[in-house]
Amino acid sequence: MTAALLRLVGVTKAYGTRAVVQDLSLDVAAGESIAVLGPSGSGKTTVLRLIAGLERPDAGEIWIDGQQMAANGRQMVPAYERRVGLVFQDLALWPHLTVRGNLAFVVTGTGPTKVERAERVEQALAMCRVDSRFADRYPHELSGGEQQRVALARAIAGSPRVLLLDEPFSSLDAELRETLRRELADLQRQLGLTTIYVTHDVEDASALATRAVVMRDGRIETTKSTSG
Repeated sequence: MTAALLRLVGVTKAYGTRAVVQDLSLDVAAGESIAVLGPSGSGKTTVLRLIAGLERPDAGEIWIDGQQMAANGRQMVPAYERRVGLVFQDLALWPHLTVRGNLAFVVTGTGPTKVERAERVEQALAMCRVDSRFADRYPHELSGGEQQRVALARAIAGSPRVLLLDEPFSSLDAELRETLRRELADLQRQLGLTTIYVTHDVEDASALATRAVVMRDGRIETTKSTSG
């Protein structure tokens, strides 16, 4: 193994006869931020789901921090043990839980005491600039921007080794998108997060990543540096 924190080796995933990800290999260093671009249907979201453990590869290997997560149709480490944070495109906040409840669910079992777990929730909310007045509200009572911050706070509450984001800003207006983009970039620097960010937006890629991977038909077509 190399110094890569995240390593995908020859990963393939098919649904029926359609190969969505084909023989994909990628190394991501600790603290590195990568943007994954490409047209719809190119396999971007499936790559995130494979890393997170929500899908299993038909072939190939997935490693995180020197430990094999999955290989050739087998999951060695389940999703909940991988310490991978994921912000879904539709955010997927649990509607029956409050803002604080969404985060508390994620940190259950991750800290030795109830007090420390509660502190972790409050720290994540503060880092993502979630107004404390909203902590006891439900997701449907929040604006789109606040929901976005809550989804990010939930993703980092479990102290992830890898943070994955699937076009989280796609439904926001340009001004709010730019604000949240800056906040996420600050958070990446503050926490030294290893991040993979799926987007269609070149500006997002330039602001949030030092390297861009372009996918097409389930394969990496090109890799290039960004302006960071």
